[in-house]
Amino acid sequence: MFIYHIVLPEKWAEFEGKDAYEPESLVEEGFVHCSYESQLDGVIARYFEGATKVVVLKIDPEKLSEELIIEESKLPEFFPHIYGPINRSAIVEIQSRDVIK
Repeated sequence: MFIYHIVLPEKWAEFEGKDAYEPESLVEEGFVHCSYESQLDGVIARYFEGATKVVVLKIDPEKLSEELIIEESKLPEFFPHIYGPINRSAIVEIQSRDVIK
């Protein structure tokens, strides 16, 4: 089962050519927020309001070099969190997606 990370295009562009992706949440909260495919639309609607496009990283958890923990959120709902940078070799697909308003 794949997991997904959503990022703004301009933030993703900062990591072009790098071996790992380290979003701000890794520094601020100690982990990278991810979602399951069924959660993508809800996460985009809640956290990317005002954006016109997002980049969705499709991640193979088996290829991660850092620890993945499934944790309950406030919703209550369970979300995958990566406790370290996302190594590029774990990213199996990169999709640009329009944000529907």
